[in-house]
Amino acid sequence: MAPVEVGSGSLRRDRYREEDAEVNQRLHLDFLEEARENSQLRLATYQQRAARYYDKKVNGQLLKVGDLVLRKVMPNTKNPQHGVFGANWEGPYKIKAISWKGTYHLEYLEEKLVPRAWNAEHLRKYYQ
Repeated sequence: MAPVEVGSGSLRRDRYREEDAEVNQRLHLDFLEEARENSQLRLATYQQRAARYYDKKVNGQLLKVGDLVLRKVMPNTKNPQHGVFGANWEGPYKIKAISWKGTYHLEYLEEKLVPRAWNAEHLRKYYQ
């Protein structure tokens, strides 16, 4: 004996016509490029709003060449023997050059260059 659901149809299946489906599919394909452009515009406006919000909240650091800074200790450079009581900041270092807005090349106080550039997010001004 077959279940009742197998024999009974649904409104959607009973009213389905192949010609209407093809026409609707062609219409959707015609508007596909417009829908894609609209989604690109929505994405661009969202990114602009997010950037504006972030820029409004960020307080930029004004670091100049020659300033002394502390560098944040990263997990890969942290001494594992110190455990949780290890220092969070190391330095001081002197700013040698500014390569980009917020990107700094550092040098040790002995005038030896630190290997790579550092982001201002990982630097803190050092006050003597």
